[in-house]
Amino acid sequence: MNRKLLVFLCLALSSIISAQVVGTITDAQGEALPFVNILVENTYKGTTSNDDGYYELNISEPKAYTIVYTFLGYKTVKKTVTIDTFPYKIDVQLEEESVTLGEVVLDAEKNPANAIIRQAIAKRKDNLEKINSYKADFYSRGLIRIKDAPEKFMGQEIEIDGLDSTRTGIIYLSETISKLQFLSPNKLKEKITASKVSGDSNGFSFNNASDVDYNFYNNTIEFGNEIVSPIANNAFSYYRYKLEGVFFDDRGNLINKVNVIPKRDNDPVFSGSIYIIEDQWAIYAVELDITGIQARIPAADILSIKQTFSYSEANKLWAIISQSLDFSYGFLGFKGDGRFTAVYSNYEFNIPLTKKDFGPEVVAFENEANKKDSLFWSTIRPVPLTLEEKTDYVKKDSIQLVKESKPYLDSIDRKNNTFKLGDVLGYTYQNSHKDIRLGFDIPIGGIQFNTVQGYTARANVFFTKNYDDFKRFFRANASLQYGFSDDRLRATGSLTYKFNNTSRRFLTLSGGVSTEQFNPSNPITPFINSVSTLFFEDNYMKLYDRSFIQLNYSEELFNGFRLYSNLSYERRNALFNTTDQVFTNEDSDIYTSNNPLDETAYGVAPFETHNIVKANVTAQINFGQKYLSYPDSKFNIGSDAYPTLVLSYEKGFSATNSDYNFDQVKARLYQSFNIADKGRFRYNLRAGKFFNADDIAFMDYQHFNGNQTHVSTQGNYTNVFNNLPYYAGSTNDAYLEAHTEHDFNGFLLGKVPLLNKLNFNLVVGAHLLATPDFKPYQEYTVGIDNIGWGKWRFLRVDYVRSYQSGFQSDAILFGLKFF
Repeated sequence: MNRKLLVFLCLALSSIISAQVVGTITDAQGEALPFVNILVENTYKGTTSNDDGYYELNISEPKAYTIVYTFLGYKTVKKTVTIDTFPYKIDVQLEEESVTLGEVVLDAEKNPANAIIRQAIAKRKDNLEKINSYKADFYSRGLIRIKDAPEKFMGQEIEIDGLDSTRTGIIYLSETISKLQFLSPNKLKEKITASKVSGDSNGFSFNNASDVDYNFYNNTIEFGNEIVSPIANNAFSYYRYKLEGVFFDDRGNLINKVNVIPKRDNDPVFSGSIYIIEDQWAIYAVELDITGIQARIPAADILSIKQTFSYSEANKLWAIISQSLDFSYGFLGFKGDGRFTAVYSNYEFNIPLTKKDFGPEVVAFENEANKKDSLFWSTIRPVPLTLEEKTDYVKKDSIQLVKESKPYLDSIDRKNNTFKLGDVLGYTYQNSHKDIRLGFDIPIGGIQFNTVQGYTARANVFFTKNYDDFKRFFRANASLQYGFSDDRLRATGSLTYKFNNTSRRFLTLSGGVSTEQFNPSNPITPFINSVSTLFFEDNYMKLYDRSFIQLNYSEELFNGFRLYSNLSYERRNALFNTTDQVFTNEDSDIYTSNNPLDETAYGVAPFETHNIVKANVTAQINFGQKYLSYPDSKFNIGSDAYPTLVLSYEKGFSATNSDYNFDQVKARLYQSFNIADKGRFRYNLRAGKFFNADDIAFMDYQHFNGNQTHVSTQGNYTNVFNNLPYYAGSTNDAYLEAHTEHDFNGFLLGKVPLLNKLNFNLVVGAHLLATPDFKPYQEYTVGIDNIGWGKWRFLRVDYVRSYQSGFQSDAILFGLKFF
């Protein structure tokens, strides 16, 4: 009985697999044509040929069909066939389209391409609004290759599965099948029914429709940077146009092929061709390129996007049916290329969808979406796999089986767990089968200098245990730091447990003895302080001794609302300078004291030794937050359109000195968003108020991030006053802090002849600080960002001017971005 059932299932499945029209598409010379669109006439049921020109069109009902083959640059072919049995083979040869141009007009005022683009711009909004809503099926495939991969990177061996003898091959291959719902102008919801990742049977593809939703009817397209569309309202400020030629499609429409030419090389623009339909002034297709510099994606060399559209007779509109994104990259010795393919089919246009049909969940994976077998994929995949892709799936699936076996994991552990001479500064023992790691490291970065401890050295020990593919984990860490001048060993440790990957609930118990900056934001980094102290005799870092035990808890209670809380018991002791060592000694300069209240108060404590209990509750509200739902996981997506609000209440109580008890409420509002093609604007606002805090300890004041080194390692300056002493303005009363910054991202400097070749960005900023006891302080900055060469853009230079009851001072600030 079981044998008969098995035979029946095999016969049934083979009939499903064979229910296809298959074939190969070539040009007149017999060369395979990839990415040809194949549709059943007057429908959106179709497929696309793969890189080998092979296609499979899933048709289940035997009857007469008219199958349409379209490919940019080639004449459309229609095949009317009556299908009785499957599979049914149709090989097609396409002839090149004759793109003609009867007359070349050199007068810019009479340039026919300009007239076509102006019509397309005039009809842009109408064509955009023709599709108010739709449902569709969506297929995506992502492939990334690496070429000549280096064997080592920064001294570490690089192991990549599936590479050939030249260390070339596929490093990422995945596919998704989805159901889409769309509501104008920007509501898009995706239900992923199937997901496959080569070499990872438990993995989920990161390909999704929202990431490749490039609509050229919008004024700008988010493509790393905000890129100006060739038919944007202001397109003539960025592009020149040339009519390459015209041809007729299979419906008799006159198609204008217009060459898109950037006016300036480094502007956020495309180059290539856009095809515009005469009279309708709709997009027929696009073939556009953009460089990594233009897209502000440093690792990318060039990205090429190709879109093709098909006409719906019933709805009188053109809709995208296929899209490919090809790219090449090269950075830090790594280079390669790849392609992301998308196919849209089975459209239902302008259906009754409302905003109520859309919520914050933009992508959802069905349960078992990543458990579909190869038989399922062979029946539903609209774009056949190439031989290279088939080989990669087979090879990596086999490698995965081997690598997940206990004998293999044990053999790898035996090799890696052998202690070698090079492991003196760091060693990890692992049990891969149980997913356990433990070890130690002595970081070179732990060697630092400050005037309280002198030179310091650090050693860390750690233990990790992962559960459920990292959805849950346990971490134990300890850190030892020794100060050679104060001759003291300090130790801290923590235990952390992550409960899940949806609300991301964390519980951490920590404790120990450490040196802390009075400003818990740590405004000066240990490295910058070491250089400033030893070479310039400017010991800006001020420290105190903290012995503590602390409990932290955090969780997202509901979408967009995350709660942070902590409770700590602390003992604080004052510290003093113990060394005057310096590399460059200036007679007119000496080290200041470790008292942030008075730099001349040597040996005077800024507070008395005390114990205190502190509690903090913070709510972070991400307005407009969307998310991706995976089985047992949730990944949040911030929205540029809405700010983030942070509300906090902090209380210090049970202090051994009752004057040190206090209460504080505070709020923060911040946001970062693009202003079309004119750059990115950021703001960060803070306000707060202390209660019962007249004589609290100085480390419990509200401190504001200053900068006296004139060197910054921050990417933007919306959290710092770059011409303010580190503890100027610190308060135990009410306060208001405001930062704004606008990065023009090439919008202004990109239009200046010669200067635009440098690809620099103009950045301007304004900063304000006000407290009852500190006269309003203002800073204004003008800077140049993206300074460097090629893909190495690591430097920013700003001119800073500050005011407080009139002009105060100015400075030049150097920003480094490789720390």
